[in-house]
Amino acid sequence: MGKLLPIHREVFLNNIKLCYREWNKGKTPLLLLHGLADHSLVWSSLGDYLASDYQIIAPDLRGHGESGKPESGYSFEDYIEDLEQLMMKLQWESCHVIGHSWGAKLACLWATKHPEKLRSLTLVDPFFIGKIPDIFKLTFPILYRVLSFLKLTQSFASYDAIAEKAKQLPEYQGWTPLQQAVFQGAVEQKADGTWSSKFVIQARNEIFDEVMAIAGLTQKLAIPSLLIRPSQGVNRFAWQLKPYQKYLENLEVQAMKGNHWSFLGNPTEFNPIVAEFLNRVPRSPIV
Repeated sequence: MGKLLPIHREVFLNNIKLCYREWNKGKTPLLLLHGLADHSLVWSSLGDYLASDYQIIAPDLRGHGESGKPESGYSFEDYIEDLEQLMMKLQWESCHVIGHSWGAKLACLWATKHPEKLRSLTLVDPFFIGKIPDIFKLTFPILYRVLSFLKLTQSFASYDAIAEKAKQLPEYQGWTPLQQAVFQGAVEQKADGTWSSKFVIQARNEIFDEVMAIAGLTQKLAIPSLLIRPSQGVNRFAWQLKPYQKYLENLEVQAMKGNHWSFLGNPTEFNPIVAEFLNRVPRSPIV
C-alpha cells in the first residue's frame, strides 16, 4: 500500500465541469464521496493508503471544490445522475462506494435506486440519514451559523483571518499538514478581495431542503455495508443505529476514536478499518 500521488482530471457531464482525483495503480473500482462543503482532497490519506489495490476516483461534487457551480440543480437526483455519467465515462459497471456525512446519505439514496451499481457501501458518520419534520426548516438560519463545516462560507477580510477561523474548527483539530492542505484547497479569494469557501450558497440551500425532506434509507439493501461511528461523531446513540439496522441486511458497525472527520484527524486508525472491510468484500460484483 505504497504512496501514489493522485492525478487531477476533469470531465464535462450534464453541461457542467466535474473535477476529480484519481489513484489508478489498482484495478478494483472505488468511488469516494466527500461531505457537504468539503472536496476531494479530504480523501488524500485514504487514497494513498489504498492506491495499490484500487482504481480510486474522488470527485469534487457539483457546487464544491473545482467543479462546476450552476445557479441551480443540487438535488440528490442531480448528484446521482452526475455519478452515473462519471461511471459511464470510466467504463465502470459497478464500484465500491465510501461516503462521508451528506455524501453518505447520497450514497444510500443511490444504492436504493440502483443497488446493482454498488459492490459495497461504507458510511462514514452519516448526517441526517432520516427524514426531518418540516418544522425544523425554521432552524435553518441558525444551523447555517453554527454548523462547523459551513463557517468558512462566511466572508473573511484576509487569508490569515480565514485560516485562523479554520484552526478553531473540529475538522482541522490538530492542524496537521494534511488538514492544512485540505483547508487550502477548500477556500479561495473572491473578486472583491475577501476570502471564503469554494462551496456555493445556492448548493447549500437546495441540499439542505432535500437533506431534511428525504430519508436516506427506505428499503432493504443486501449490499455489504460498513457504518463507521467516531466517538465524537454525530451517530453516538443507540437509537441512531435503527435505520441502518432495519434496512442494511449485511451491516457491520465499527467504532473508532475521533470526530466527524476521523479520516482527517485520525487516519492511522481510520484507513486500516476501511481496508480490512473492503478486503472481506468480493472484488467482483455480487451476482
